[in-house]
Amino acid sequence: MTKPIVAIVGRPNVGKSTLFNRLVGKRLAIVEDLPGTTRDRVYADISWRDREITLIDTGGLEPRPESSLRQKVKDQAEAAIEEAEAIIFMVDVLEGVTIPDSEVAEALRRSQKPIVLAVNKADNDQRRTQAFQFHELGIGQPMAISAHHGTGVADLMDEVGDRLPPSTPTVEEPGMLKIAIVGRPNVGKSMLLNAILGQERAIVSDAPGTTRDAIDTVFEHDGESVLFIDTAGIRRRGRIEGGVERYSVMRSLRAISRADVVVLATEAAGVITAQDAHIAGYIHQALKGMVLVVNKWDLAGELEMDAVNCTLEIQQRLKFFPGVPILFVSALLEMGIDQVLTEAKRVSLERQKRLPTALLNAEIGRIMAAHSPPSLRGRQLKVSYVTQAEISPPTFVFFVNDPKLLHFSYQRYLENRLREAFGFSGIPLRLIFKRKGRG
Repeated sequence: MTKPIVAIVGRPNVGKSTLFNRLVGKRLAIVEDLPGTTRDRVYADISWRDREITLIDTGGLEPRPESSLRQKVKDQAEAAIEEAEAIIFMVDVLEGVTIPDSEVAEALRRSQKPIVLAVNKADNDQRRTQAFQFHELGIGQPMAISAHHGTGVADLMDEVGDRLPPSTPTVEEPGMLKIAIVGRPNVGKSMLLNAILGQERAIVSDAPGTTRDAIDTVFEHDGESVLFIDTAGIRRRGRIEGGVERYSVMRSLRAISRADVVVLATEAAGVITAQDAHIAGYIHQALKGMVLVVNKWDLAGELEMDAVNCTLEIQQRLKFFPGVPILFVSALLEMGIDQVLTEAKRVSLERQKRLPTALLNAEIGRIMAAHSPPSLRGRQLKVSYVTQAEISPPTFVFFVNDPKLLHFSYQRYLENRLREAFGFSGIPLRLIFKRKGRG
């Protein structure tokens, strides 16, 4: 199932990030009383009424930004509106209906997207009564909430759920390897895809953000079918629109959610950026395999770059994703292109690896004997046995005396030693700790 996107939009400082954090259950967005704190979009997957949703926290939407930075924030918010299946429009009951609120409401009406109006900071009866003044925005029934205290939030999300389109399953060939190519604008994703396919199936342009409407492409490789999903540059002929289109990372999120392996493309001129690390973090959070491709490596000489130092820099920035294959290629010269599909297939096999229970428990015994878990108030974690419950991604269930005795650093130690013993390069592992005797 593809996950619908719900964007939280509104003027600066109306409480968008507070609502986002409450729904996500952890502080992913920074919350301060200063307007304009959230500059870029922040993403997280949540589950509501047994349905997976991608939630986006945006920066403040100002009709007439007073600086180039605020204009960029506005562009980000507008991109979120463009991609979302539903929108939560937040306003502040303490400030009442403002002219910017009315202007934002007008822009949202033009989007023709389902909109739920959330009147925030309504944390007493008087303020809840004042919420009715927002009827004049013409958005629909105002819903009084307090994001800080959580009141009204469940009703708000129920309303959002009712406005979302029905879930539609994606029809794909069973067992087919599914690959997505994602990355920053203008790193050569379309050209990379063309080089892999061996023919021009994607539109290639020097203008960033050329790719917009994507379709799936099936490719035969060594007798096996490979599906490239909603990926850069795959689009129908005849649907090319003029002008430079805004790049939206939300298309990457959709592609990542459907893929088995994600090819994260960067370029020699900017090997690994904060945005690259952000996308890699989402790939890791989605428990997908990853291959990192540094494109335009034919320019490395004039940029005075070498693969060893670049590899070290990437590994330093992506410590949370150990063992990711790093390839240096040139899509333009078709240099190293064969490695991309080869590595993606190898990473896919790593996701499908299953360990015999006896071998797994023997290795865990050796790992724990080499370094015992730390004690907590005189008690120590004891592992009765371990089993691999799933593949894609490999999921290991540890049956222990008390999961509360597990320190995160020891969990990281166990994961690192499992990787040393059995590989699992380029994929996240899921470790679950359960009290012995409980389901």
